[in-house]
Amino acid sequence: MQSNVLKIMIIDNDKQFHKGYRYFFETYTDYALAGIYTSVNDALQQFNSVMPDIIVSEVAIPDLNGIDAIQYFRKLKADIKVIMLSADSDFEQVKKAFKNQANGYLTKPLTNARLHHALDSIKFEGAAMSHDIASKLISMFQSKSYDSFSKRENQIIEFLCQGSTYKMIAERLFITASAVNFHIQNIYVKLNVNSKSEALVKLREMELKEAC
Repeated sequence: MQSNVLKIMIIDNDKQFHKGYRYFFETYTDYALAGIYTSVNDALQQFNSVMPDIIVSEVAIPDLNGIDAIQYFRKLKADIKVIMLSADSDFEQVKKAFKNQANGYLTKPLTNARLHHALDSIKFEGAAMSHDIASKLISMFQSKSYDSFSKRENQIIEFLCQGSTYKMIAERLFITASAVNFHIQNIYVKLNVNSKSEALVKLREMELKEAC
């Protein structure tokens, strides 16, 4: 196995999906299946022997809720990446997942292409979200103004969350693309992130703190 191939641990108590997971890792060989488990306890018992890089866990696990389990996995490996998986996109559940330091949240049904994209997002950007979850977060950002950013930076954040390109933002704000890039780099510095996906997650964390 190549050293740069990340190991993925799957926790899903619905065994009908297990065959699909195995097929996925036979197809996308840039990731390796470290094991499939039906319970968090089984996964915890085998964790040290497989040492996964990323965990993809169903939220609704009978023995221990997948979101609550994040803290136990982080005690075993502080930098473990965790993607929550659920058929439910309830906002309170999504909020709880990110408050518990989940790195991503995906909704079922999960296609091979969506899973591969999510793993790539975690690998290269450190965060992953389903489009429906991202849309909910974006709708919240659009009317939100953050005190830690300037008026112009807040305007750019709004356009970024709408999916606008640098060129589109420049045209809408009547500024140059280089000026947009300058402001975005300042935004990333203030958030201590390196990508749009990371920025969305960090902005969401800021929103949650203000809501508490």
